[in-house]
Amino acid sequence: MRLSELLFSQGFGTRRVCAGLIEQGLVRVGGAACTDPAAEVDLAAGAPRFEVQGQAWTFHERAYLMLHKPAGVECSHRPGRWPGVYTLLPAPLRQRPTAGKVAGVQAVGRLDQDTTGLLLLSDDGAFIHRMNSPRHHVPKVYEVSTRHPLDERQLARLRGGVVLDDDPHPVAAVAAEAMGPCQLRLTLTEGKYHQVKRMVAAVGNRVEALHRSRIGGLALPADLAPGQWRWLTPRELALLVPSAPWLGA
Repeated sequence: MRLSELLFSQGFGTRRVCAGLIEQGLVRVGGAACTDPAAEVDLAAGAPRFEVQGQAWTFHERAYLMLHKPAGVECSHRPGRWPGVYTLLPAPLRQRPTAGKVAGVQAVGRLDQDTTGLLLLSDDGAFIHRMNSPRHHVPKVYEVSTRHPLDERQLARLRGGVVLDDDPHPVAAVAAEAMGPCQLRLTLTEGKYHQVKRMVAAVGNRVEALHRSRIGGLALPADLAPGQWRWLTPRELALLVPSAPWLGA
């Protein structure tokens, strides 16, 4: 792959901008400066590492990320009252092209601005669809702080199904377990609007704090602080979607 095309694919600007960065000597590959935009980079030898204006980067054909979403940010490219979650990412991830157009990575589902925890992001449409689609039943685990103490009647109703105001069909939790007097661990396979808050309200309680701790087999790492992100490893991707053909990138 041409060096200028490699930079473009990773989100470092338009093709013209990428060529200009190279010609100005602002790009290093394998520790050596390169000023030829047409220089070939061998992808078969493994994911190349390079630097752009001193910023170290590793080539990824597709982006699969995890982020520890803090409170006070919105999962939107056009946020309203709160900052957007994408501002927590470096510019190349926000500018990665898809089908030749700058689209950047997209959040896999949304968390409310006051909800914290595990958020996945990707530029792979098949992966995003697989994780979001209710027919694939990907479990998501939430740690819920409630205003009032929980009782077995509330837990049974959450497991048995409650009716929300926009759907006549009951919505049930895969699991609902009291972790303390006002601490609930709830597992869902759907992603309706404000679903956890509405389900808890339907059984006569109220959510005071909400944190997503797990998606599928992937738990939020204890060492990933709020606001931090990192690339998913192949093993972590396999925990989410075992044997998916597009996860080899």
